[in-house]
Amino acid sequence: MGRTVPGGARSGPARRALLTGAAALALAGLAGCGRREEKAAEPDAPDGPPRGTLEWAVAGAWRAQDRIRDEHRHPMETLRFFGLQPRMTVADFWPGTGWYTEIVAPYLKEGGGKYVAVGFQSGAGADPAQVAVNGAYQQRFGADRRLYGEIVFSEFGPTSGPVAEAGSVDMVLFMRTLHSWMAAGIAEKAFADAFAALRPGGILGVEQHRLGPEEDQDPVAASGYVQEAFVRQLAAEAGFVFVAASEVNANPEDDKDHPFGVETLPPRLLTAPVGEPPDPDFDSAPFAAIGESDRMTLKFRKPE
Repeated sequence: MGRTVPGGARSGPARRALLTGAAALALAGLAGCGRREEKAAEPDAPDGPPRGTLEWAVAGAWRAQDRIRDEHRHPMETLRFFGLQPRMTVADFWPGTGWYTEIVAPYLKEGGGKYVAVGFQSGAGADPAQVAVNGAYQQRFGADRRLYGEIVFSEFGPTSGPVAEAGSVDMVLFMRTLHSWMAAGIAEKAFADAFAALRPGGILGVEQHRLGPEEDQDPVAASGYVQEAFVRQLAAEAGFVFVAASEVNANPEDDKDHPFGVETLPPRLLTAPVGEPPDPDFDSAPFAAIGESDRMTLKFRKPE
């Protein structure tokens, strides 16, 4: 495709180790969530946001364990920037533990839209940890149709097929996942699969840990950080048109220089390299004080 990326490539085992670590983290997050009671269908409190609004979904009681991150992740502002509407069909690539699923799926359910959860690719040769993440995610979100609606479960990976019927999706979300796809060598495929699924005029929303423009881009993004210019290049090569950028998820306190990459910061606060036991002598306080990463928030459009 005519692109030169500075830096050296990683081996296949290194890529698999990185993805396995990320999948194990997601599984641990799901296990910690526990089974929640179905309270979402109860009448709204008199002073609460009107049912079915995005404000209602963000403030939902079912998000009690996850709202603590709203001050860092700005879900309301991010989704409004992308242009989310209640009757849309939205495909969320690798939704992980479902942090955004908790918001977007109920909102679409109330508005008559559709949520497509594009999880890890399963089948022969799939990472067992990733398969387990899929199962836990589907059990949690598929079992509560009163709140989340009829979620459509799809898959994305190195050899996966179409994530949805061609031209059937209004919006695709890439939420802090691009570095994992770069590690697996499937970043270009992600953009191509998203482009194929979107209708003409459909939107691709990207949120990603942001590398400084003066830094060389590691082809496998081992630190978790990616250059904004590189993301725009990948999108353009897939056929997307850049629409706008937002600084809603910017964090000027994040200098990107952390011993264990972006995972040194909240919410994970690593104290040792991925796969190694925690280091009880490592001081995470300075990294906790930084907050979550500096992130780009980009909006692209599939041409009409």
